[in-house]
Amino acid sequence: METNTDSVEKRILLRAPLERVWSAISDSKQFGRWFGVKFDSAFVAGARIVGKVIPLTVSVDAAATESQKQREGNPCTITVERIEPMRLFSIRWYPLDEEPGVDYLNEPTTLVEFKLEEVPGGTLLTLTESGFDGLSLERRAETRTSHHQGWTNYMTIIKKYLALAA
Repeated sequence: METNTDSVEKRILLRAPLERVWSAISDSKQFGRWFGVKFDSAFVAGARIVGKVIPLTVSVDAAATESQKQREGNPCTITVERIEPMRLFSIRWYPLDEEPGVDYLNEPTTLVEFKLEEVPGGTLLTLTESGFDGLSLERRAETRTSHHQGWTNYMTIIKKYLALAA
């Protein structure tokens, strides 16, 4: 039984060169294509960027596609924390679904880290989202469970995206 309530971690071996995976994660346009958010500006450390949810270009199943469709047009606000080329890209975001017109500036964020490592056969991506313990007690478990499943889906989505873009 898992006892860490503060974070979610996922790992996947991507059969793509490190440079290609880095571009898919750190370039705002490519990130948006596989993540389903349109950003109008580049990712820059320290920048706060608001994007809009768009349909996924690659999906894992009908439920993920439908969930994304229901949120289409909603804002997705991120703050780029760190950019360490070819190694680490991290953002902060509001882990609860954002609704248009709601001010989230005083809400807690979680930290999402994408760590890359070149390994035989491709690139190992380790994704960690942490900070769930900072959420309200009534939303903490539900949000962590939702993100645990969501990141499982997104690991498959980025893998498919990289295969299509090859």
